[in-house]
Amino acid sequence: MPNANEDNPSALSQVQHRAVSELLRVSPVADDLARRFQEAGFSLALVGGSVRDALLGRLGNDLDFTTDARPEDVLKIVRPWADSVWEVGIAFGTVGSQKDGYQSEVTTYRSEAYDRTSRKPEVSYGDSIEEDLVRRDFTVNAMAVALPQKEFVDPHGGLEDLAERVLRTPGTPEASFSDDPLRMLRAARFAAQLDFEVAPDVVTAMTDMAGRIDIVSAERVREELNKLLLSEHPRKGLGLLVDTGLADRVLPELPSLRLESDEHHRHKDVYEHSLTVLEQAVDLEEDGPDLVLRLAALLHDIGKPRTRRFEKDGRVSFHHHEVVGAKMTKKRLTDLKYSNDMIKDVSKLVELHLRFHGYGDGEWTDSAVRRYVRDAGPLLDRLHKLTRSDCTTRNKRKASALSRTYDKLEERIAQLQEQEELDAIRPDLDGNEIMQILGISPGPVIGRAYSFLLELRLENGPMGHDAAVAALKEWWAAQE
Repeated sequence: MPNANEDNPSALSQVQHRAVSELLRVSPVADDLARRFQEAGFSLALVGGSVRDALLGRLGNDLDFTTDARPEDVLKIVRPWADSVWEVGIAFGTVGSQKDGYQSEVTTYRSEAYDRTSRKPEVSYGDSIEEDLVRRDFTVNAMAVALPQKEFVDPHGGLEDLAERVLRTPGTPEASFSDDPLRMLRAARFAAQLDFEVAPDVVTAMTDMAGRIDIVSAERVREELNKLLLSEHPRKGLGLLVDTGLADRVLPELPSLRLESDEHHRHKDVYEHSLTVLEQAVDLEEDGPDLVLRLAALLHDIGKPRTRRFEKDGRVSFHHHEVVGAKMTKKRLTDLKYSNDMIKDVSKLVELHLRFHGYGDGEWTDSAVRRYVRDAGPLLDRLHKLTRSDCTTRNKRKASALSRTYDKLEERIAQLQEQEELDAIRPDLDGNEIMQILGISPGPVIGRAYSFLLELRLENGPMGHDAAVAALKEWWAAQE
């Protein structure tokens, strides 16, 4: 690949060296496919994120190609070659396939643009790779490697921007964002994923055109937010969304956390606190990025603006902000079309994030531990991480004391788990046994009896069959 910037070879040599290494790794598959396109009279190039990631030394097994062949011609070439083929994106000119462990998407040269009211892009096909590259979102994604000859195509200086770690648009940012407003969110996402800076003119356009994001579907917005949150530097991307006003449109609860401090500065900056909690939650992840945990960390205090009260003694209170926040979380995630399970889990964590502090510094009773575990259910491990992340005090003594207290709680949970089946707390009698003992048919009373026995189980631990039967009969006698 020829050097794209002869004036500064030292700054670019490292990224080019990485690219050569990465491209050699995928060459057997990529070159084989390219030869088939060449024999059919078409061209093929590795493009966009695949070239960018190759230059960064992080190219995976998902490869993006662009071609002058129309989708029907792509299918004719790919079908006999690939292990499997899918046509989900063919309406947008994309044919997907899998071959020898690599997933490839081949897209016909195209240009797309929104009109002022459409939520979906109108796709038209182009005839040159240059025309294709100029429509792409950022210069670092507007590079290609023509195959099989390995000719580097970089008409917009993407290699130099990659070396400088900056996000610019191939044309004017205004034209780019007018074509597809989602690119404004992608700027924030790439800043978070790649730890790049966004060029000042791009930031200005994002700020001026933030309202254009309203025409983009909730599903597309959600997917960009997910990618941002799951990145290595989510705080960077979120900060950009807030600073440009985009967050006011897609996640307004976040900028609303920037509460004005009271005159005595008796409460911390809730916005900065929430971003710090998110970062600390990320640090506690053990098995890769956890979207449920990260969403809960970001949103755990969104109920504070609505519940803030200035007390007579000068203190600031946020009574029941966890309950209000859980309802707000459910509404926001519903509007963004998250799955029901995701909404349920994140909202539950927001609701429970203060539970630990409600017990104070005292010794946890067995009953309190059982209720804590029962209420958290399968979210217990995430609740541990969220609660620990929620400590952002600069007072090292206070932070250490909170950590020790939570250590003790986890020890108590472990001790009880050895003695009881805390993960599946249920009454000592099931519904069938209740009906048989009381001699009654199914109905609401069974639920009330079950709840009574569950409360006994939580308060006292396992009772045994005979003791549970006696307690049930005593309760039943009191009902009559």
